[in-house]
Amino acid sequence: MSSSQQPDPRDRPARLAVGVVGAGRVGPALAASLQLAGHRPVAVSAVSDTSRRRAGLMLPDVPVLPPADVLERSDLVLLTVPDDTLPGLVAGLAETGAVRPGQLLVHTSGRYGAKVLDPALRAGALPLALHPAMTFTGTPVDVQRLAGCSFGVTAPEELRLAAEALVIEMGGEPEWIAEETRPLYHAALALGANHLVTLVAQSMELLREAGVEAPDRMLGPLLGAALDNALRSGDAALTGPVARGDAGTVAAHVAELRRHAPQTVAGYLAMARATADRALAHGLLKPELAEDLLEVLAGGPNLPENPESGEDR
Repeated sequence: MSSSQQPDPRDRPARLAVGVVGAGRVGPALAASLQLAGHRPVAVSAVSDTSRRRAGLMLPDVPVLPPADVLERSDLVLLTVPDDTLPGLVAGLAETGAVRPGQLLVHTSGRYGAKVLDPALRAGALPLALHPAMTFTGTPVDVQRLAGCSFGVTAPEELRLAAEALVIEMGGEPEWIAEETRPLYHAALALGANHLVTLVAQSMELLREAGVEAPDRMLGPLLGAALDNALRSGDAALTGPVARGDAGTVAAHVAELRRHAPQTVAGYLAMARATADRALAHGLLKPELAEDLLEVLAGGPNLPENPESGEDR
């Protein structure tokens, strides 16, 4: 649909009535953030008791209504439902006539761009994909975390300025993502953030098993420094026994994990192989040390625990 066929977003009222369809962790936080910018949350849909409580906490005095009623009251609708639910929800709302011409329809899925909103576009809605690159808790702290948070923005070109303006009003930083690269963009974020949680949780469990009373306190400074170094220097920040080629140490790690936490072995080996590949490619891991290391990672014989690598820690 061309811009001549759509209402000009610049002609919309400065302050919008905001509705939320799906009171998970994301929607209420975004609506609360928009409220701080002067917009007015008017309705939210929530199914479970948990989501109803969350809506009451984050959006007090905002009525909980069925999705169609949320759309009826709203100029701007946040569709904050799971990725797999989104296409069916959009199609259903469009088929039942719940979507109004000129209504801003925003989804927050990382996986999808604006095309998933095509049924609503045909009904006259203005489609925007605004994905906050942030993890949410479902508590008021999420609103604070939006300050400076990057949003993956995808929208028709004529709505690009409107989409970016909404992100800025929520305190975020818009980052334009092409429709065709949305799945890759989302995979990158999941690889970094979601897997990080798993790795940290496993690390804390192993530290407790080793007798550490406060694994969170021990890991906090270490992981903070590692993250900062990685963001600043990329692969040059690689360190540890894999990057040094300490095959014996890695063999000892694998043996201990098999004894105490066999469920972590596959993940350790996979990450160690990926680390070795990157260290080799960037000249951090000496080729003459890589052979023994890769043999260990392939399930080969255990080597002496502390071979002389000639490298400092």
